[in-house]
Amino acid sequence: MSQFLFSTGALWGTPLTDASGNNITNPSPVQFGTLQDCSVDFSFDTKLLHGQKYFAEAVGRGKGKINGKAKFAQINGATLNSLFFGQVMTSGIVNNVYDVIGQAIPATPFTVTVVPPNSGTWAYDLGVRDANGLTMTRVASAPATGQYSVAAGVYTFAAADTGKVVFINYNYTATSTTAKKINIINMPMGYAPSFQADFMLPFSGKFLMLKLANCIGSKFAFATKQDDFTIPEFDFEAFADPAGNVASWSMSE
Repeated sequence: MSQFLFSTGALWGTPLTDASGNNITNPSPVQFGTLQDCSVDFSFDTKLLHGQKYFAEAVGRGKGKINGKAKFAQINGATLNSLFFGQVMTSGIVNNVYDVIGQAIPATPFTVTVVPPNSGTWAYDLGVRDANGLTMTRVASAPATGQYSVAAGVYTFAAADTGKVVFINYNYTATSTTAKKINIINMPMGYAPSFQADFMLPFSGKFLMLKLANCIGSKFAFATKQDDFTIPEFDFEAFADPAGNVASWSMSE
């Protein structure tokens, strides 16, 4: 009999500790959704003993390491926080408005009051552009032509700019039961959340399953493309748990 493997498989992470090293008593496993690829590398240092001849007379195995890498398309706040940051996650929206529609500056009192999505609240200004794509200058009060002032989401312009189309960008907050926000604080070095990784690869009625008992995320990266999906990359290192367990394999053959 022969066993073959195909496609990306499935990968889960089960949080074990938070960023402060506290055990998570009732962890919620999370799945790396729409997994694009996953790799796990086992490697060791080797020490060669040489005499007077070309080749080694003995080889000893030294330190070992396990590196994992996963690329996945589904962006999920619970996955990102529980497996990589391990800090406080709350519900709610913090988002930016990038205005590509624009609106004309009205006559007296020459103000535009923005209306954030999701019944949100204006938080801070991200600049105003005119119809020519030029950035307008923000001032404290009494704006002249090409300038504006803003307070609590009310943008005030110069009387001379009445009728000009402007594009207003800003940040806002809103309540939500599904959206997540994570506030990352500067933690002492050495602290990191840990998790158990489970990787399963089925094909043609057979399977391979790999469990890594203790892991820490080492890199999270994402890059955008003009006409393609964003595929984040998550790197992690595996090490022994308190009982000395590192990894376990299970396969059909």
